[in-house]
Amino acid sequence: MKVSIVGATGYAGAELLRILCNHPEAEVCHLTSESHTGERIADIYPHLEGLYNQKLESMEDIQAIGADSDFVFIGLPAGHAMQIGRTLASMPVRIIDLGADYRFRDTTVYEQWYKVPHTHKDAQRVYGLAELYRDEIRGAKIIGNAGCYTTASILALAPLAKYHLIDVHTILIDAKSGVSGAGRSAKLDNHFPEMYDNFRAYGVATHRHTPEIEQAISDLSGEKTILNFTPHLVPMARGILSTCYASLRDGVTAEQVDEAFQALYGSEFFVRLRGRGAYPATKNVRGSNFCDLGWHIDPRTHRVIVLSVIDNLVKGAAGQAVQNFNIACGFDEKTGLLLAPVYP
Repeated sequence: MKVSIVGATGYAGAELLRILCNHPEAEVCHLTSESHTGERIADIYPHLEGLYNQKLESMEDIQAIGADSDFVFIGLPAGHAMQIGRTLASMPVRIIDLGADYRFRDTTVYEQWYKVPHTHKDAQRVYGLAELYRDEIRGAKIIGNAGCYTTASILALAPLAKYHLIDVHTILIDAKSGVSGAGRSAKLDNHFPEMYDNFRAYGVATHRHTPEIEQAISDLSGEKTILNFTPHLVPMARGILSTCYASLRDGVTAEQVDEAFQALYGSEFFVRLRGRGAYPATKNVRGSNFCDLGWHIDPRTHRVIVLSVIDNLVKGAAGQAVQNFNIACGFDEKTGLLLAPVYP
């Protein structure tokens, strides 16, 4: 399959290239960057030297790129992917957007949280969280790749919501991310002296991943869900740890919680169940497409606490995009993604 990456010089774009160079069914044909047009991708990312020799193009003639591609991966800020989607709508090329433009069924929710008018409301899109929306992804024209915090948090809560073991109105999510989640552009708050030996929250009650999590939990539970989500930045490059809390419904036992996780994920390769009482750690998934889950039951408060870890650039972005690509093409989902975590 011929694939192109629009916005190839962000961290997610570079990670896509790292994964796709091991994918036997993918040929990378176009790479775009408006800020580095004409430069070699390996000069921007020297770790790709000898693997890719392409020069970066402008996306100005996106129709020509679309005509030459079976799939286009888009790694651009909010508001840009929908313009490309509209332009390519009548062409057979399919799209995987690593941004947020196609994640929401209700575009008014997108507009409320992202403060950008949605200009492709009639897009044939599906939500791209592979383990939960696999059937929809298979035939999709446009796949809105799930976000990083959302992937970790939704996978943590999905069994509990799907099997009605929790009161979804009591969900609290406390998540921590490495600084690569903030993107490659230089920002004072992410400057090394500001982040080193530091740990801080941001986007309290306003983070854009909140409604994305709510949408998925509402789908799974059948109840409209509103929750609290608080993200934090920690001084590491990669990784997310999402700690999710919820009150168990009356009569729910620890054994039922165990059974729910096994029922939903027992046959899933990329979701590794560490079990009740486990403490998943980000270093155990670094560089891989795995999500590790552990859970604890607090009998005193009758709450369940789920710990979920992913690599934000792989399962939280590029790896999930390739997993969705594999599903959409009918390939084995593990193709190109048999990446053992990098440890230590």
